[in-house]
Amino acid sequence: MGRNTRKRRTPLATKIVAGAAALAVGGGGLVWANFYASAHEDHGGHNRTRSAGAQVATIDCPDVGQKIRDVPDRARGEVDGELATMDSQITNAYQRLATTRRAQAGDSQFVQNSILGPLKDRRKAIIDRIQLEINRAGGKADDNLDELAGCQGRPADQQNGGGQNGGGQDDGQNGDGQNGDGQNGGGQDGDGQNQDDNGNGVAGPVADDFVDINDVQPNSRNSRNGLAANGDGGSTGTFTTDCGVNENNLFNSDNLIAAPGVDNGAHHTHDYVGNQDNDAFSSDEDLANADTSCQNQGDKSTYYWPVLRLQDGTQEFDANDQGGGAEGNIGKILKPAQAELKFVGSQQGDVVAMPKFLRIITGDAKSFTNGDANANTSWSCSGFEDRQVTDKYPLCPEGSQVLRTTNFQSCWDGQNIDSANHRDHMAFVQEDGSCPEGFQAIPQLQVRLAYDIPTPTVENGQVQNPYAVDSFPEQLHKPITDHNDFINVMDEDLMNEVVDCINRGEDCQ
Repeated sequence: MGRNTRKRRTPLATKIVAGAAALAVGGGGLVWANFYASAHEDHGGHNRTRSAGAQVATIDCPDVGQKIRDVPDRARGEVDGELATMDSQITNAYQRLATTRRAQAGDSQFVQNSILGPLKDRRKAIIDRIQLEINRAGGKADDNLDELAGCQGRPADQQNGGGQNGGGQDDGQNGDGQNGDGQNGGGQDGDGQNQDDNGNGVAGPVADDFVDINDVQPNSRNSRNGLAANGDGGSTGTFTTDCGVNENNLFNSDNLIAAPGVDNGAHHTHDYVGNQDNDAFSSDEDLANADTSCQNQGDKSTYYWPVLRLQDGTQEFDANDQGGGAEGNIGKILKPAQAELKFVGSQQGDVVAMPKFLRIITGDAKSFTNGDANANTSWSCSGFEDRQVTDKYPLCPEGSQVLRTTNFQSCWDGQNIDSANHRDHMAFVQEDGSCPEGFQAIPQLQVRLAYDIPTPTVENGQVQNPYAVDSFPEQLHKPITDHNDFINVMDEDLMNEVVDCINRGEDCQ
């Protein structure tokens, strides 16, 4: 499978992270797992073995980007670039965490002194530059951003409940910790098989990231985000656009919305349908003049999401590249068998047209460390659509497809096509289907992706041939990090047709 990109791509920090793909030495794999030394802890019915200083699995950093507000337009590009550099710093620190287990085992302060301390200093320098850039452009930077410089290590069984202190909150499940057998953390010594990497040499997924769909209670998903906007009242029509399933093999690890102008800004690979000129360097003019994979040629919108991969040993085109194997995203890329892109209306009344080049990010690629405030993940199986999960990958019965569904924010502030943190200009509908004060209803994009995936098997606490969503390395391929992105590049006539169809209560395409 090849990659179709518009511009030549230059790898960033190749030497720093390339070793991650080759860490499976002595049976150890990419040793990220927490290693427990002593003292039993009984939690949630499982006898856990852990120490007070359990070795950390990943790095938890406050998300500076989500805290930034009121960035002047002329400083946006510089600020986004600085935030992308900060993401690269976390990636590099995580790789150092994963490749220094022997040193960590011999020095209880190694992680703090050699990884987290220097990382804090580097983040502080970037935050200072961000503040300077905002102030120079006529804005007023938040003086408290410095408080977000420090990061903490987190054992694998701690899930952040939404706080930024890095301590995390145990979610009452085993998390990632399949170890529990008193291994001493000498993963690079080759003295024992690491029990948490499934022999793949990457940090996840693990057995506890999967659930049999039959064990999920119907209608049990509790998410404050992603409510369907349409209902029996209001504007009840739909508009479906058919843009294929990336038959043109358009892949890259950029993120035009969150990291414009930054190569490998996502640190994971995206699937693209619709607009065919979508990378970090695409301007609005480029998008408007591009080809589209949509059947309706008036829809040049870009729709993209992180790829799913089957960790079966396949060497993909990006096996040694940034965003791919060099950052722990390995295995066979799985295209959806079907990608349904549908726009629906509002429960409370008519919808208005989206502005051209409106950008929407839904979900949070860093939900494992950020907490679930912006998570908008829904996993299920065909034939079991009333059973939805946010923090597990479903194990589907034979003949059933894995489903990823996303309901985007559908309330717009009426003024901006983007915002400093790429979120504040949009909002989800409230419980009654109405928009918050100051926002107005636009057509809600609903994305339903169906995949034909052989069901992984879970035996003896390990999952064989798992599938997983691509992620930032430190997010450990957690299912809750799934997310979806959209830029509206419909021409005016088509957007008006979408709005009229929805407001008339018709089903159009």
